[in-house]
Amino acid sequence: AEMATARLSGTENRLVSLPLSRIRVIMKSSPEVSSINQDALFLTAKATELFVQYLATYSYKHGRGKEKNALTYTDLSHTAEECETFQFLADILPKKILASKYLKMLEKEKRDGEVREEDDEGEEDEDEAVG
Repeated sequence: AEMATARLSGTENRLVSLPLSRIRVIMKSSPEVSSINQDALFLTAKATELFVQYLATYSYKHGRGKEKNALTYTDLSHTAEECETFQFLADILPKKILASKYLKMLEKEKRDGEVREEDDEGEEDEDEAVG
């Protein structure tokens, strides 16, 4: 293990594309993390790199984008929506919609919420009357 650490510290910049300093900052942002082992930092960076590569490759192969030789945001959001493996990314990679459509959705949610609140109040009145 000591040899691996020495070997990695000298060549880690060539083995990982992502900036280790940024990954360290992100890891330290977690309150549970007090110190970060150099090997753990390297492995997290490499795993992240491989995950992004897998996401990009999968999205490109299964994409429905209009552009033939390009990976689009739509390809990524489609993957997050359709592929079970990547569904945890759906909030981060939401499907693009027009602002006007989004505003209509918000308005509908607001109206539905008001209706539900009125229903809840009605149920409470009934409970009080029965009780």
